[in-house]
Amino acid sequence: MVAGRRPATTAQVPEIARYVLKRLGLALITLVLLSMIVFAAAQLLPGNVGRAVLGREASEEAVAEYNRLHGTDRPAVVQYLDWLGGAVRGDLGESLAQTGVPVWDIVEPALVNSLKLAAFAFVLVVPLGILGGVLAGLRSGRALDRGITVVGLSLAVVPEIVTGLVLILVFAIWLGWLPVTAQPEPGAGALTQVRYLTLPAFALVIVLFGYIARITRAGVVEALEADYTRTAYLKGLPHRTVIRRHVLRNALLPTIAVVATQVGYLLGGLVAIEYLFNYQGIGLMVLQAAQQKDFTLLTAGVMVVGTAYLLVTLVADILFALLNPRIRFGVAE
Repeated sequence: MVAGRRPATTAQVPEIARYVLKRLGLALITLVLLSMIVFAAAQLLPGNVGRAVLGREASEEAVAEYNRLHGTDRPAVVQYLDWLGGAVRGDLGESLAQTGVPVWDIVEPALVNSLKLAAFAFVLVVPLGILGGVLAGLRSGRALDRGITVVGLSLAVVPEIVTGLVLILVFAIWLGWLPVTAQPEPGAGALTQVRYLTLPAFALVIVLFGYIARITRAGVVEALEADYTRTAYLKGLPHRTVIRRHVLRNALLPTIAVVATQVGYLLGGLVAIEYLFNYQGIGLMVLQAAQQKDFTLLTAGVMVVGTAYLLVTLVADILFALLNPRIRFGVAE
């Protein structure tokens, strides 16, 4: 990689626009395919929708009537096309398990909760992971590098539910510093919400720190050994200037992609953490919808997470192309 080249300029705006439009088109196709897969998978879940909603005590007649009223006795293709038509108009339908409640009224608060937890964990783990990776890379082969690497790898292989349990036992039960649950009372202030979210956020930080630090370290080591770094030193540039202008800029490029891939996990992959801390996020909502065979809620939840993941990935790709001096949105210079 050649350092010192300028990022994309104003003259490249049409090229950027074409790239964004192309990626948006691919994202739209991906979302349609995702909705089809999720809806088909939901149909394969064992059990009957009416029976799951009404319970075991309900009569067969009541179950059949429920399925008829909500259209769940129709062919899966017809149900999917009806759902897709409503989704295109912005109508995600009504929950099957919570009769009469619009799906968005359930998805929105769950999404907000997941965004709060994800943002808190993101703000903590990204600076810590990058700092750890940079320090390890600059001290490659030394005690600090080995310590950060061993600690990061050791923490990364521990499941987040185990980490969460340890944090609860130590900081919530033994020391009593923090609450066991992550769900504060309605209307709680910002500081109170932060206090409730601290344990689940740190459980995620512990798991993700090693991954981000390892990728950052590899980028720093590669940048330090690159020709442009040696050339900068031969020109007489100060060490700090070389590190700031040449090493860090190029070393952090892979980290951007890695961080972006974690966003989908932070939004929709926190089922274990949300369940453990009784936190009503979108991951737990999707799990409960699957258990209740609530097709509309399940599909909407997965689609919201998928949309967020694709948007963040698109932003990361654009940033990567802007910062990469050799790549201009898929067109080599």
